[in-house]
Amino acid sequence: MTDFGAIDALLAGAKKEVPLPSAEERRTLREELNLSRAQLAQALGVSPSTVGGWESGRDPSGEVREKYAYFLEGARTKLAAEASDTADEALDEEPEDEPRADAEQTAGQDDDVDVLATPQPCVLCGQPARHQVAGFPQHLDPAECEVAAPAHEVSSPEKPAPHTSPGRTQPTGRPGQEGRGVRVVPVGRRMKPADDPDLIATAVAAALAEHSGDVDRATTALVKRAIPDAMVLLDHTRKGGRYDVVAHPWLPDVLRKQSARGADQIWEARPKWARPELPPGEHEITALDVNGAYLSALKTHLPLGQLEHSTGNHHNPRRAGVHLITPPDWDHDAYLPNPIGSRDEPGPLWVTESTLRLLLRVSGPKHGLCDPPEIHESWTSGATEGLLEKFRVALKDARDRAIAEDDEVTLEYVKAMYSKFVSTLGESNYNRELYRTDWMHLIRSQAFANLWWKAHRAYDEGLTVVRAMGTDELHVIGDWRKVFPEGRGVTEVKVKDVYHVGP
Repeated sequence: MTDFGAIDALLAGAKKEVPLPSAEERRTLREELNLSRAQLAQALGVSPSTVGGWESGRDPSGEVREKYAYFLEGARTKLAAEASDTADEALDEEPEDEPRADAEQTAGQDDDVDVLATPQPCVLCGQPARHQVAGFPQHLDPAECEVAAPAHEVSSPEKPAPHTSPGRTQPTGRPGQEGRGVRVVPVGRRMKPADDPDLIATAVAAALAEHSGDVDRATTALVKRAIPDAMVLLDHTRKGGRYDVVAHPWLPDVLRKQSARGADQIWEARPKWARPELPPGEHEITALDVNGAYLSALKTHLPLGQLEHSTGNHHNPRRAGVHLITPPDWDHDAYLPNPIGSRDEPGPLWVTESTLRLLLRVSGPKHGLCDPPEIHESWTSGATEGLLEKFRVALKDARDRAIAEDDEVTLEYVKAMYSKFVSTLGESNYNRELYRTDWMHLIRSQAFANLWWKAHRAYDEGLTVVRAMGTDELHVIGDWRKVFPEGRGVTEVKVKDVYHVGP
């Protein structure tokens, strides 16, 4: 007999999902209220990258969807009310178009000055500013800061403030005037705002305090949370960035796994090369370890948006992605590894932007080591080499400080952050904030390309290259210290092993 009571209960509890506006409107509503993704994420109990995903087309579900819908509806109402008030006030005010036009003209003349789509708090006075200078929101006209600043910070009528150029602050040298400028401190080779939080140092200090100074337990805890912490750091370093990133784009089949435990169709050009023959005699071989291979590889050309398909034997340097190519013949295996790695199967294969650019460079007039590859088709998007640069620099500076201070806790934490960040960009259950399989392959391939160039440099400087493996191992014969600086920095190498071959 049918349980009508259960059906009634099911119908009573069933309800349609709350409708949401388009992805573009979601972002516009947030930005019009001058709210950051981090602020909204904190209120909803999610990460900033999750909010970014919603604003790129993904939809939340369950209770968080209702909360998000409530925020969006409230934002609409608030903005509509403010627009009505502004319209009423505008009837009694004279337009101020001329100064604004001057500011626009100034912004166009300075490469470090950008016009903001939505006003953000000025770093000098805290009031809304329509421009940013070198990445920091700021009024271009000092008079605007004069008007907006609190009364105790405005120069007295008897002594007008000295004239300053747009985007620059004249230091006063007097106590109580520090709020007029951006206080900075040195971090590594760069300067940064003094109030900019050091997320890595803060996390390490908190972990050590939580585990009563136990280094091993603190390190284990930090490594365990390396992935979410890396995403928080990425969001932090992306503030004020010039480009928006599509975090969960549609991906072509070549970037999707062919089976649950299988791989996709992208060839990463992983080197696994050994010299077939050495000169007669006994040789001392040094195995060099390349430091921070994946960290250095974060500086590579990455596509920003969803990949688009194209055909033809043409490479656009302003775009990046994956390419189906027929690689050129390689006639130098006796002393240099093949740039596409150890591949036995002939014919076309899918490679990343990093590998393609390596092949194009070594086939160019400067090196002329092979013919150019033939490009058959591509999946690409507009790209930039500096997309992860602030993220990379933050990790590198923390790594450098950890080495200088013999801080193994921070060092292991930072290593885990960048290595796990790269390894979980693809189809991973450990990182659902950023789903860019193309980025994962590109960064890995860039690490392999960087190793290839080290092998080429060694050969070019007169060393005998014996072996190249993975992203960070290079075996050579000869005085390698004349070619590579020794140390633990990312631009240096260290000795992994020394062994002898021969009679």
